[in-house]
Amino acid sequence: MDEGAPHDEGLKWFGEGFDGFPKRLPEDCVEYVIYVINEHFQDVAATRARLNAIFKKANEICRKHTAGYIWQRGEFDLKIRPTLSDQEAANGQKSSPQTPHLRGRTDFGDSIADEWLVVYLLLELSKQCPDAWIRVYDTDGEFLLIEAANALPKWLSPDVSESRVWINNGHLRIVPLDEGSRTRSLSLQDALTFVRKSPDKLIVSPFIEEEAFYRLRTYPGAIATSMHRALITVPRPLAYLLHRKPTYISPAIEAFYLRDPISLKPLATKDTATLHLPPEDFVTVSVKFTKVGYAQLRSQLFDTPPAWTGIIPRLSDSKVELGMKLACGFEMLLTDPQSQDKRVVREIKLLLNDIESGEEPLPSDVELASWPRDQDDEKWLDIDYRDFEHELSGKKGGNKTAEGGFGDQGAQDNLRKMVSRFEDFLNDDSAGVEGIDDGEVSDDDADEPDEEVSDLDSGEDRDAGYDDADFERAMKEMMGMPAEEVEKSGLLEEARRLALEDEQSGDEPDEDEEMKKVMELMEQELKGHDALRTKHDTHNGVDEDEDVGPGDEELSSDDEEFNDIDLGLAKNMLESFKGQAGLAGPAGNIMRALGINMPRDEGGEE
Repeated sequence: MDEGAPHDEGLKWFGEGFDGFPKRLPEDCVEYVIYVINEHFQDVAATRARLNAIFKKANEICRKHTAGYIWQRGEFDLKIRPTLSDQEAANGQKSSPQTPHLRGRTDFGDSIADEWLVVYLLLELSKQCPDAWIRVYDTDGEFLLIEAANALPKWLSPDVSESRVWINNGHLRIVPLDEGSRTRSLSLQDALTFVRKSPDKLIVSPFIEEEAFYRLRTYPGAIATSMHRALITVPRPLAYLLHRKPTYISPAIEAFYLRDPISLKPLATKDTATLHLPPEDFVTVSVKFTKVGYAQLRSQLFDTPPAWTGIIPRLSDSKVELGMKLACGFEMLLTDPQSQDKRVVREIKLLLNDIESGEEPLPSDVELASWPRDQDDEKWLDIDYRDFEHELSGKKGGNKTAEGGFGDQGAQDNLRKMVSRFEDFLNDDSAGVEGIDDGEVSDDDADEPDEEVSDLDSGEDRDAGYDDADFERAMKEMMGMPAEEVEKSGLLEEARRLALEDEQSGDEPDEDEEMKKVMELMEQELKGHDALRTKHDTHNGVDEDEDVGPGDEELSSDDEEFNDIDLGLAKNMLESFKGQAGLAGPAGNIMRALGINMPRDEGGEE
């Protein structure tokens, strides 16, 4: 290995003691780092002292805004890096030490609210510590830029965005491009150097900030509204645990939500003596959940464990059902071998041992009556599809939407106008390829089409945005044909070609003739794939002396063309459909495309 081989943070080469390849941030995690850039703190000791002060301020802000908050998995947590031992080791090896900084990582699981709470805490910290420069990123990278994608300059792509986005003094600051970094990401040290030397050249855009921090517009009020309180019926020891430390509920719900056959084994018993929280001595208490956790617990289908079968009649009560799920979640958490080293599991087991030994008395009914009985509305669990439609149409709360976007009022008016004109066209028997007229047209007017067409192009039709793409979408919706089927069939392109030929020739379209052309094209396509054979196709392997199938000579009609049925094709189609065994397949797809729904074969005679 060359001595000059580059190495990145998190990777040591074999000569230095291999410590693994560069580590990728785990899923559902947000990481944040804080550097101090202050001309008064140049040496390492002064920098670490300032970082300690920022650390204390961060903890103070966190306690202020997260009192009573329940994190889904990990909490907001900062540590000084490198540690003193790491710094001494680096000095002993005569290697360049890392710049002292604060670093933290929060595993937010399924709760996106936790990730944005971290961003809010960091933003508040930056306002109180102007010399703190903060980076925050997750598995997707610079997710603040993803939020602000519509307001970013074109050059700020994911390929060059690393280490360019910083939070400082309540603002989002972006390191601009220079000639040497157009094709690569900016290194951390280069970014810190730029911030120190050229802070006035950093990009600060109110439009980018508004988009990037849009989800924080309701904070800090949104912190409290992300919780849900509900009355549930649980065993008395569990009520004590949840009252003692409400944050125990998150790992228990996750154990229930992510259960597997191994974690369910301890519940497959009727001996309640083997359970940590047996189904007895029930009490009804108010429990605080995260909204994500409550939805996970409420939505899961869960078979009643054997030990709980005695209270099955009571499970019709939603409070008892939720209590059973929660108690089973705690049971799985406490018995899972992979969870035994977790601090929360050790704490719960110690408390249960104290209860069993009598050192911790359980709350009496009188004491339970003094506890809060809060219960929040569950309407947030319901999806109001009318509101959903309003969102899609841009009509939030009946207010007028801003210009542009999906809910643009002008776009809606144009769409209504286009559909109205198309419906009029379909309902007008006298309408031709030129469409319908708004009024009577005289022969003199018909001799001057150019001026009229020009007026239409510059007026109503242009405002309506009535182009080929709009017409195609309207056709698909009106005919009820799936978009992919229209594209696969090729009929749309053929229809355009025929219409263009008619327009160039100036003749009135003959519907029968056009249909015949389309049918001939379809027949040629089927013959090309050997899917359509007639008794005249001797060049495809059909013998002229082949026995005539039943019914081939018995058909009669005034027009024999419509009775020219290929029974071989029909038999092959039916056998192919039968071979599908009721599942999707080519035969069924073809028949459905022709508007024929074949019944399922129930195994009768052939």
